[in-house]
Amino acid sequence: MLPIKDNPTTTDSEKPLDSTNTASTKMDKNSFLVLAALGGDDGLEEESGKSVVEEEVTNTEATTTTSKKKNAKKKLAKQRKKQKDHEAKMLKEEEDKKLSDPEPITAAAADEEDMDGMDPNGKGLKEEEEKALPMMGSKLSNPEPITAAAATTANEEDMDSNGKGLKEEEEEEKELSMMGSELSNPEPITAADEEDIDPDQFRASRLKMVESLKNSGVNPYPHKFQVTMTIATYIRMYETLGAGERREDVVVSLSGRIMQKRMQSAKLNCYGLSEFGGSEVQIMVDISNSDLDVTEFTRFHSCVERGDIVGVTGFPGRCQRGELSLFPRSFVVLSHTLQLMPRGKAGPRGDNANVKETRYFQRYLDLVLNKEVPQIFSTRAMIVDYIRKFLKNLDFLEVETPMMNMIAGGGNPFITHDNDFNMNLFTCVPPEVYLKQLVVGGLERVFEIRKRFSNEGIDLADNPELTICEFYEAYADYYDLMAQTEKMLSDMVMELTGGYTVKYHANGFHKDPIEIDFTPPFRRIDLIEELEKMADLKIPEDLSSDITNKYLLDACIKLDVKCPPQTTAWLLNKLVEHFLAETCVNPTFIIDYPEIMIPLAKSHRSRRGLTECFKLNINKREVCNAYTELNDPVVQRQRFAKQLQDALLGESRPLDQLLEAYCTALEYGLPPTAGWVLGIDRLTMLLTDSHTMKEVILFPPLHGAFT
Repeated sequence: MLPIKDNPTTTDSEKPLDSTNTASTKMDKNSFLVLAALGGDDGLEEESGKSVVEEEVTNTEATTTTSKKKNAKKKLAKQRKKQKDHEAKMLKEEEDKKLSDPEPITAAAADEEDMDGMDPNGKGLKEEEEKALPMMGSKLSNPEPITAAAATTANEEDMDSNGKGLKEEEEEEKELSMMGSELSNPEPITAADEEDIDPDQFRASRLKMVESLKNSGVNPYPHKFQVTMTIATYIRMYETLGAGERREDVVVSLSGRIMQKRMQSAKLNCYGLSEFGGSEVQIMVDISNSDLDVTEFTRFHSCVERGDIVGVTGFPGRCQRGELSLFPRSFVVLSHTLQLMPRGKAGPRGDNANVKETRYFQRYLDLVLNKEVPQIFSTRAMIVDYIRKFLKNLDFLEVETPMMNMIAGGGNPFITHDNDFNMNLFTCVPPEVYLKQLVVGGLERVFEIRKRFSNEGIDLADNPELTICEFYEAYADYYDLMAQTEKMLSDMVMELTGGYTVKYHANGFHKDPIEIDFTPPFRRIDLIEELEKMADLKIPEDLSSDITNKYLLDACIKLDVKCPPQTTAWLLNKLVEHFLAETCVNPTFIIDYPEIMIPLAKSHRSRRGLTECFKLNINKREVCNAYTELNDPVVQRQRFAKQLQDALLGESRPLDQLLEAYCTALEYGLPPTAGWVLGIDRLTMLLTDSHTMKEVILFPPLHGAFT
């Protein structure tokens, strides 16, 4: 979710300008002079050479100056030298005026006498250069404009190395500005411009700059900046402004991260200001709205880098080209980036150029650079919020149960150690036995949103640490829960997407997406009947017999379905995955599972050997399951013992303490109850078009990486 940035003490964001308002940092001349000093003893340029600030500015600008600007500078210097040589030659020729009137110098004569002094058309070089100089910018092949700020930097470099005078530098600055005057829309610095920047040098330069600010008495990390609205709100409020329209009577304060930087000229800079969620607005910084002169203005903004977090206070409007902008009167850097900010990927989501493991390990950069990533986790949060709201509206009580226990409770657990009790604890504890004990105690509708741990491997749709929602409702059965599931999911999809259909790139982003339709009612298929039809089987009625086990094992071998361990429950499960799940693209209930597969489910009221259980499959994967709960303690003990015997490949042993405690609770009486569990991670994958569970977990486990 987007962080709330609205000012709680401000009821009207469009308040009149107040020159005495100190909530935002005033961009006055003195404060920027201090900021520009960057650590020098007096902040002023010395006669003998560059000050610290000039070194910082030169270093910063040197990393962003393009090769095209440098070439233009060299060409201009070369033209000047040729012009001076020509003028000297012309003076010498004037001294030889005593000679008789010569014939006009032709191109041929120029070739023989002085190729440097004349052009092939017989024109003087000076005349030709006077025409060519203003046109140099247009003759360059797609040059980036050379701004006054860039020319100023070049002049300062020449003064130190070549000893040029101030007047000569000003003339050069003027000429360089003219060369790019015809290009009114310069492109932002691209990734190619930053290829030569060394990250270590960049960091060292930025550290030096921050230290210089501290030495100058400027806090480079202010404690507070009062924001009046988010960038997304700003865009909604002022999107109706026309091109060139400005609201100078309105004060707005925005904050965000600089993701684009364009130096239009020595007096105008443009920034792209972005916030979580991808909303971005242009910040057009004009020297006319500040108290700084050109030098101070240039020096300050040369220290602002992509990745800096800034606060700006100004008025809304659109530039002449029509782009919505904020025109700041105050501009303060709230946090300086010390690392060179990578550029975001360009192209389709499936072509993400960033290494995926790096994206997951540095999720903070992934959130900054890839705009769809914040949307994934905003959607995930909305899914959780919707489920919680849905259940609370049905009078469910949210509870918490233990994450660790002395008993593993099934599965392959994660193990930790309690030093106080000097004993091992296990994290793989299902909440089911705890939640149903609460129903026994009179809490008739309870739910929990929690982590579930399973130390059994990682794949595209599984993770050792999952988020689930589990609830239990007294006096309900699995038919009631099918209806509730249909309503919850279909209404959720409608609220999040505006319709019942979602697109999912099941076959990759380079192929057309499939459509998943959540329109209720969902399809329902009977497990045994559909499996016999699709696999051409005739499964024996007694599913617990050895005959059935051998029949299913032979069928799996014949159909090339691999299944370790070869228990009847696992054989059936593999056949269901192989045949039935593959047909479940739209939400589909697979109903009436055998008792040997679901030991905690109540026997079917009319079908021997089956249970009142369903599993909801979407896009061929299980997302949710539920059943009418078994509340007979005698039968429950028998089911647990059989399941344990199968797990130990025929070895019998007593029930563990956790299951025994649960059966004891059942002996006090569990009312007719139905239970339900949903995998939030898998549902989020479907609703965010994500192919791997790592995409929907902020910090997934990574091999060999510290997370």
